[in-house]
Amino acid sequence: MSLPAVFKRRQEADESNTSVDTSFLRFEPEEHYHAQSVHFLSSHKLANFRRNPLLFYKKEAGLVPADSDSPTYLLGRAAHKRILEGKQAYESCYAFGGPINPKTYKPFGSTTKAFQEWTEKIGRPVLTDDQAILIEEMNTAVHAQLHAVALLQAGVPEGVVRVRYGDTECQGRIDWFNPHRGIVDLKTCESLDWFAGDARSYGYVHQLAFYRALVEQATGRTVPVHMIAVEKREPFRCGVWHVTDVVLDKAREENEVAMARLRECRRSGLWPTGYENILSIDYLYLN
Repeated sequence: MSLPAVFKRRQEADESNTSVDTSFLRFEPEEHYHAQSVHFLSSHKLANFRRNPLLFYKKEAGLVPADSDSPTYLLGRAAHKRILEGKQAYESCYAFGGPINPKTYKPFGSTTKAFQEWTEKIGRPVLTDDQAILIEEMNTAVHAQLHAVALLQAGVPEGVVRVRYGDTECQGRIDWFNPHRGIVDLKTCESLDWFAGDARSYGYVHQLAFYRALVEQATGRTVPVHMIAVEKREPFRCGVWHVTDVVLDKAREENEVAMARLRECRRSGLWPTGYENILSIDYLYLN
């Protein structure tokens, strides 16, 4: 989709003012990136620690099962692949549909032995026809949103940055890095009406503050941050949010406090629950 003149002028102005060399980014399979998590702190791990230090420790030590993959995570990863990397990359990574039951002429269910044997044979994650249709709807919506198109007009997807930050070896996998517009994060959601609140509740701002800090460590540049959000249901609206420096700086401060606490927990071997002291119930209704 071509950009209107106003967006082209804005992009040209951005390009003339700032451009970040993307050579600091690495490109590697997602499986390799996640395998390195034993050596590097990620935004996801930091969020888990901030939420529950004791559970973080037990997961890291292998004392409790790791989080299982869910259909929601599968759909989100597939949508990222389709929207950010294109149809060819998407279709090379995922299979669609499934084997047909000769008695009913319908696909076998995902829990049947025939389906499981088929997926093992093809060796790729499988999307149902309904999931594939949903992903195409989201892809169309993102590429119909002019601000989203402008952000994705230049740049690279799924670049990995690894640096030492705050005396800790860290890594991040950035959805999209535009050398002129900075970090672009893609989110799927139920409704755009609640997305700004969800961004706070789910820690998206802290995640992006972490990424921005890693980029700053790697390049010496403080880059802008945007989020593209697209609905997973009709009418598949797509919106773009700019995250302000004030909010990112505050989230960065909280991240660095949490990182210092994490280093102290690892040094002392003490992993708090957050409920060591007596708490008070001092209100009747939430405001």
